[in-house]
Amino acid sequence: MSAVPAESDIYDLLVLGAGPGGYSAAFRAADLGMRVALVERYPTLGGVCLNVGCIPSKALLHVAAVMEEAAHFAKIGLRYSAPEIDLSKLREHKNKVVGKLTAGLAAMAKQRKVEVLRGVGRFVDANHLSVASDTSQSAPAVRRCGFRQAIIAAGSQAASLPFLPDDRRIVDSTGALELPSIPKRMLVIGGGIIGLEMATVYSALGSRIDVVEMTDGLMPGTDRDLVRVWQKYNEGRFDHVLLRTRTAAVEARPEALRVRFDGEQAPATQQDYDIVLVSVGRRPNGKQIGAENAGVAVDEQGFIATDGQMRTNVPHIFAIGDIARAPMLAHKAVHEAHVAAEAAAGLKTRFDARVIPSVAYTDPEIAWVGLTEDDAKKQGIAVKKGLFPWAASGRAIANGRDEGFTKLLFDETTHRAVGGAIVGTHAGDLISEVALAIEMGADAVDIGKTIHPHPTLSESIGMAAEVAEGVCTDVPPPKKRA
Repeated sequence: MSAVPAESDIYDLLVLGAGPGGYSAAFRAADLGMRVALVERYPTLGGVCLNVGCIPSKALLHVAAVMEEAAHFAKIGLRYSAPEIDLSKLREHKNKVVGKLTAGLAAMAKQRKVEVLRGVGRFVDANHLSVASDTSQSAPAVRRCGFRQAIIAAGSQAASLPFLPDDRRIVDSTGALELPSIPKRMLVIGGGIIGLEMATVYSALGSRIDVVEMTDGLMPGTDRDLVRVWQKYNEGRFDHVLLRTRTAAVEARPEALRVRFDGEQAPATQQDYDIVLVSVGRRPNGKQIGAENAGVAVDEQGFIATDGQMRTNVPHIFAIGDIARAPMLAHKAVHEAHVAAEAAAGLKTRFDARVIPSVAYTDPEIAWVGLTEDDAKKQGIAVKKGLFPWAASGRAIANGRDEGFTKLLFDETTHRAVGGAIVGTHAGDLISEVALAIEMGADAVDIGKTIHPHPTLSESIGMAAEVAEGVCTDVPPPKKRA
């Protein structure tokens, strides 16, 4: 390990990456009195999530939801004319949403006296980082920074397929969010959450969608009963959903992208598309930051192992967020960030979350937390299930969206909540109560006896707990055992 630089040349803490985890770590450390530098390659704070990920995608998903809700009202006697889409103004709206948030972050960094260093950071050794301020130049300006402690929050990047041609019509989620055009036909390679969210946006704008997925189901890792509700509701959105099928080749022709498929549901002929969205997962950036120069261990996938305080194998260097471990979720990164910053400041704190919720912001939304039914079966954990169908929810029926359900899982031995899932509108807003119930060790009686307001979607959580206990009066009586 190199010698620690002189007092006047050093930051108490240097944070590499200014996504949700990175800026949260920097701000928390500054609040604890540390002199902090925050290194970010984007022109603005917020990282991938805020600049080209979760925030702009949700801005567009909201637009898509409004368009489809307006179309739905024709069935109940309210007819609106077909929307006129101005792509430039839609892009402007998306950019304003991002701009408002990034401006707020810049102001908070200034208020906390966090020094923001623009550029690409790489470790020189265990106490120095180089920051190349303009990598587009043949000789970029490089600044060398010393630090006592560091937090790696360098995130992840979209995985690519090496056989695809270099063509502007082949995009990842970042490219899709730029809204270059509204394609007539769009192929989504990968049936995970990100690809299906973007498919929702483009479908609402008028594109016809095909999805190809190598596994036997969309949204791998999610219980099939949830996905079946989503897939039935979205049948009209897709021309083809090709499962157990892979993209074998893509030929870039002037008039279209011609795609050949292999697998169980592969079309007999090649298919032409205007845009191909590649959404086959993300890989951590552990191998892109010179971590080996600092002695930080990085595995083959690019992840950096940490302990309960988010420390790496080099005790004064921490790692958080996508680069530390799955799941790659912004809200997980923020909680890890607080732990790392507080540990760096000498506080006795650890990351000990029991569960981390996940949400697919499709239509309908799917949200889950804790054990899934599949998890319970694989782990041999006996669970009692309480499932409340939204077809029995007054609010869901009034909203014209009663296709969903709320499901809770309770450990047969301890009776405590261990998992839950919701499919339906606003599922992502509802799942937090289930996460809190699991964290607090609540059982079905605790949840069911908590009075929920009526008529709301949130009361479906209380009623699912009542179903598990066999006392719910909003569904048919439980079958009596012989």
